[in-house]
Amino acid sequence: MALLFGLTAPTGEAAPVARTQSFWLHLNSTPVDDATIATEAKRRAHVVLNAWEGDLLRKLKAANPKVRVYVYKDLSSTRSYACKQGRDDAELPTGLGYCAVRASNPDWFLKGPDGEELSYAGYEGHEQMDVGSPGYRKAWVSSVVTSAKSTGFDGVFLDNALYTCDAHHPGVCPAKYPDNASFQEAYKGMLAEIRTGFTAAGLLSVANLTNARLHAGGWEAYGAYLDGGFDEWWLTFSSDRLLEDYPEGWRRQVAEIAANETSGKMTWVQPHFDAGDTKAFRYALASLFMTTNGHASIAEIAKTDGYAGPAPWHPEYDWNLGHPAGAYRAIADKVYRRDFTCGMALVNANPTGSPETAVSLNRTYQDHDGKSVTSVSLPGTTGVLLRANC
Repeated sequence: MALLFGLTAPTGEAAPVARTQSFWLHLNSTPVDDATIATEAKRRAHVVLNAWEGDLLRKLKAANPKVRVYVYKDLSSTRSYACKQGRDDAELPTGLGYCAVRASNPDWFLKGPDGEELSYAGYEGHEQMDVGSPGYRKAWVSSVVTSAKSTGFDGVFLDNALYTCDAHHPGVCPAKYPDNASFQEAYKGMLAEIRTGFTAAGLLSVANLTNARLHAGGWEAYGAYLDGGFDEWWLTFSSDRLLEDYPEGWRRQVAEIAANETSGKMTWVQPHFDAGDTKAFRYALASLFMTTNGHASIAEIAKTDGYAGPAPWHPEYDWNLGHPAGAYRAIADKVYRRDFTCGMALVNANPTGSPETAVSLNRTYQDHDGKSVTSVSLPGTTGVLLRANC
């Protein structure tokens, strides 16, 4: 008997239409012309902007009132570069201003075992804060809610929901949180405070839960307090590093979507690969369709932190595979299939370079190139979406 994975719609409830959603992280403050606004507001489900981009927010909403727009806020730092001549910028990439905290609550700066304040290695001017401090939590939530609501954002994109105590400063853990367990408890307390404040204000929350796959239960533990999770490094880390199936690999990242779908929550996934790499793109997209029931979104990136223009739009994003016809299942060793009323997703999650697996389809489908096929052969770390007439 084939093994079953993933989700099906509850009895009596129609499954969402199987059409791809995509998002846009516009975080580099690059100019956006009116033509791009008109196009992307209609086809992206979610857009993330900086706090100072209120004008762009209003243009996006004018082009499509239904698009959800979020403001970027770092959960874990304040930024010294956003304070000039003793005064914090009016709109911040963080919850609280560096100068204000330095003057009134210097104890909120997180310290290492030597008593020195901790900064993000490789990111100048990012000073790490104590998310376990009740005072910091309340002040952060109050400030972010006020700023987001006054500008008109639908929600907040929370960067750096961290899992390891030495994140951003390898080998050095805070004196207050000397291990991952205590560090993660501090973050769960912070996220609980956010949940309370955001719910009351009617704001959505999506957090960057990168590397959750390396911590059993980590995605669910943080996600319990959120409306959605973002996986910054999802399945393809570069064109020559595609994640195969093992307990902390392919199956756990695909399970992130399944976990969120159970609660009707969003999942945003970001594969990394070179522009035009159809192999990596199809592997990521087919893997997303293994467990999405309509709440997951995808947007690729070619350069780390290259958050300027929107990610490429692919013809596959306009396909409609109908409704999920069941859970995904194994049809060979680490080869998976999920059927839809108007199509199919197939993934070979064996390592790159492993032999091809031939799959008989039992009917005629159209592949990515529009060719009619009755069988396909998939090498390791490849995937395919297929369409059927219905």
